[in-house]
Amino acid sequence: MSQTPATPKGDRIAKVLARAGIASRREAERIIEAGRVSVNGKLIDSPALNVTAADQIAVDGKPLAEPEPPRLWLYHKPMGLVTTAKDEKGRATVFDNLPEGMPRVVSVGRLDLNSEGLLLLTNDGEIKRRLELPSTGWVRKYRVRIHGAPKDEDFAPLRAGLVVDGEKFQPMSVTVDRQQGANAWLTVGLREGRNREIRRAMEAVGLTVNRLIRIAYGPFRLGELKPGAVEEVKARVLRDQLGLASPDADKTGTAKKKPVRNRKPTSRRKP
Repeated sequence: MSQTPATPKGDRIAKVLARAGIASRREAERIIEAGRVSVNGKLIDSPALNVTAADQIAVDGKPLAEPEPPRLWLYHKPMGLVTTAKDEKGRATVFDNLPEGMPRVVSVGRLDLNSEGLLLLTNDGEIKRRLELPSTGWVRKYRVRIHGAPKDEDFAPLRAGLVVDGEKFQPMSVTVDRQQGANAWLTVGLREGRNREIRRAMEAVGLTVNRLIRIAYGPFRLGELKPGAVEEVKARVLRDQLGLASPDADKTGTAKKKPVRNRKPTSRRKP
């Protein structure tokens, strides 16, 4: 009788890199394929490898640091910043403008240059991947200002789901909140975050967005957080919402906070 091969011990190398905050799992796979990762002194070029705590891992020749406990922050992204680590056009990025004292973090999804509001940041690539999956089912809510005086029925195509440039958008919830001069304010909810989805959907029904603010990502709310400010999510909330808890939490379940000070934006930010 043939025996079933034993499952290799440890975790996939890309998962380990993601847990260490190097990058998301997909991005970690690209780093591996580029030949930037070594295990026990040998460069690897395939993510099809399991590693354990006994293995010595290095990225770009630097030993992989011990992973920090998973952490999550709420960040109020101001308008005019791009959500990338580096920008080929030299524009100011979210990561250039984070308050002092922040560790290395990655963003959960993105907000485009002209959008503002709630952006989740984490030091854990697995949390990033998990929260970005459509199967998570969390509603992203936005305050949206559009030019004109639309009627409620104008949004029927968005509520039903529509196709824009061959790309199918899932149904959105749209509520008309108030008219303010030549503009109208809406609350829009969606369960996926495609590139410029709300702007493109509005354009498809003849409406132009001139301001877009994300106010919620699932259970996490922007609240009164000021532009450019960061607030760490408490350990007990991580436990309740994500099934996680910080090892250095105190007895009340609250993570020990490190001071975070706002700093002035870089000179590259446009007024």
